[in-house]
Amino acid sequence: ANVQRALNNAMRGAQRAAALTSRLLAFSRRQPLDPKPLDVNKFITGAVEFLQRSLGETVQIEAVGNAGLWRIEVDPNQLEVALVNLAINARDAMPHGGKLTIEAANMFADEDYVRANPEVAKGQYVALCVSDSGTGMPPDVLNRAFEPFFTTKEPGHGTGLGLSQVYGFVKQSG
Repeated sequence: ANVQRALNNAMRGAQRAAALTSRLLAFSRRQPLDPKPLDVNKFITGAVEFLQRSLGETVQIEAVGNAGLWRIEVDPNQLEVALVNLAINARDAMPHGGKLTIEAANMFADEDYVRANPEVAKGQYVALCVSDSGTGMPPDVLNRAFEPFFTTKEPGHGTGLGLSQVYGFVKQSG
């Protein structure tokens, strides 16, 4: 029994280390991705069902797709992980419940947009927007939100890698 307990603890530790390594690789944009053509409308509809079960009954989730939405090339598994990270942060910002909206739309990043967002290249994109009715972030937290290991959560309740993983994945995916 002691050996089995030690093996189980070792396996859990190894799995946590693997997950942490994956998040660090995503942040550094060195994670191997497996992009595939994806229908974002179908993806967000399926994600809502999964997220609703994960987030509980106090969070209402709405998916807003668009007719004529372009297909994208993205790693669907990593996109799902990124969406889960955003949804968990949204849930934590709504301790008494609220609304989480996931919306997809075609967009064109023109000269003005690129000037205001220098990390984005001019061109056509599908924007996946996640918003919530939560408390929001004060400016000092907002300025650090994508830093790895930065967290406002209690010790043991988060690694501070959720938003940095999302950021790294988005950057790596273009």
